[in-house]
Amino acid sequence: MTETSQPKKVFIAATQQDQGKTTLSLGLLAFLNDILPPAGFIKPVGQRYVEIDGVRVDEDVALVRSIYPCPCPLGDMSPVTVGQSFTRDYIRNPRPDELATQILHSFARVSEGRGSVVIEGTGHAGVGSCFDTSNADVARLLGAKVILVAGGGIGKPLDEVMLNRSLFADRGVDLLGVVLNKVLPAKLQQVGDIVRMSLERNGIDLLGCIPYEPLLATPSVRLVLEEIGGQVLNGEEALNNSIQTVIVGAMAAHRALRYIAPGCLLITAGDREDMILAAVTASALSEPPGSTIAGIILTGGIQPDPNVLSLIRRTQIPVVLVDSDSYTAAAAVNNLKVKIQVSDEAKIHTAQRLVRQYVNTERILERL
Repeated sequence: MTETSQPKKVFIAATQQDQGKTTLSLGLLAFLNDILPPAGFIKPVGQRYVEIDGVRVDEDVALVRSIYPCPCPLGDMSPVTVGQSFTRDYIRNPRPDELATQILHSFARVSEGRGSVVIEGTGHAGVGSCFDTSNADVARLLGAKVILVAGGGIGKPLDEVMLNRSLFADRGVDLLGVVLNKVLPAKLQQVGDIVRMSLERNGIDLLGCIPYEPLLATPSVRLVLEEIGGQVLNGEEALNNSIQTVIVGAMAAHRALRYIAPGCLLITAGDREDMILAAVTASALSEPPGSTIAGIILTGGIQPDPNVLSLIRRTQIPVVLVDSDSYTAAAAVNNLKVKIQVSDEAKIHTAQRLVRQYVNTERILERL
């Protein structure tokens, strides 16, 4: 790309939160990095953030930066982060020009020397309206066409697409097309055909139908640790284990054995040594050893007897000690929002593969 040319840019929005914007962003970045290199990334408004070297950035920015290094300052990839009191403070003291200028300046630095830039929104078209920086407003500000990610299905996703399209159109933003995500594999062809017919009648492209992928919906033990806190007693190297099911160890140990299956997370009090030993034994007898359970959460802040702990440390099972009770820990796990993390290599590769396989990236390139 020459110094005077502008990068191709695409804005990724969704009909709701957690529909798969990050999955599409990772896949498009991989594609654009090959076709229009180097590809840049920015999330102008972020709601879930982490601190890296004292800089507060959106979680998705931390993820993308780890895969696709960018010479710009880290903060420019996440210029606006919405903290707990951000909205209240803004309503009391509106500053739309300040936020717009901040986003524009950050985008200029992110896009410098880039052949393409993926701009990831946050939620549906109207998210951010309460502080004058909705997805529709930001897409207009940056002059980007929008790809809308919708859930797998027919009626509800179509209704939501038309609703979101109206707000983008009101702001003068072009809708490049729609990608359906998390479609039941058995209905992929049927859903795609019907949704395509409906969208085409309204002048909208269906750019892809991505099937539901269980791996992307399963949390890891590491995510649980980051969400509820705790002390790692064992198996730090296996914290990326995926959790398929959750068992609360409130029953007799011999009854729990029937529920201990590949990928299960056992949540039990730290003094339920019978339950802990049952889980460890089941893992020791599995093939390959240690493959049975995803991990163990010990509750109540109670460490097992030293002899039991010594036995645990002969395995690779991740064991995390938390202060909360078992019910609170189980509720927290159940309410987790599963996000792709920096350490989730399998999920990153899966997201990139799904976009490569099921999204018409060439059509996207034509329309940018």
